[in-house]
Amino acid sequence: MFTGIIEDLGTIAAIDRMSGRWEFSLRTALSLSGIHEGDSIAVDGVCLTVTKVGQETFSADASLETLNVTTLSNKTVNDRVNLERAMRADSRFGGHIVMGHVDATGEIERISKAGDSIQYTIRIPEEISRYIVRKGSVAVDGISLTVNEQSATTFTVNVIPYTASQTTIALRVLGDKVNIETDILGRYVENFLKGQKEGVDLDFLYRYGYIRGK
Repeated sequence: MFTGIIEDLGTIAAIDRMSGRWEFSLRTALSLSGIHEGDSIAVDGVCLTVTKVGQETFSADASLETLNVTTLSNKTVNDRVNLERAMRADSRFGGHIVMGHVDATGEIERISKAGDSIQYTIRIPEEISRYIVRKGSVAVDGISLTVNEQSATTFTVNVIPYTASQTTIALRVLGDKVNIETDILGRYVENFLKGQKEGVDLDFLYRYGYIRGK
């Protein structure tokens, strides 16, 4: 599990495009002594497993399924990527729950200034829009961001200067594809409600202790 708080801007050092998978070699400022084979690392929001650690880089494999549903298939050598190691149980939780399981790719439709910040409007498939809510959280290329506005096919996020300087978001231009992961809590709630034979109303909420009477 991740938090969407990016730890480092890594660089793709090499890509070995094999028939059944691609192996990415990544250069990072993170201490390689703290990265081990089998560790989970989010690369632009995609949870990958570390397969080997060298003196200057670490490697991680992406399956064909991962390549089909994320932007990793578009990456080239020297591209910068957001990196986040899996969170520790004793660490601060600064963002939101991010699984590293990308729901879909979105396309940057508009970029505009908003004071010192930058606003990005991103077009997404309509089938995932119900999991994105105004003032809720969304991960864009692994970055935990707050949704400012939304419609059936787009949402807008506001990126402060610090976030822009510490992640790849400032490198994105109109038409770029980005990885989108919606808030997993919404999916759990939807799945829970699907299993209910009775509707969710005030009586239901009282009965199961979600709200209290006066």
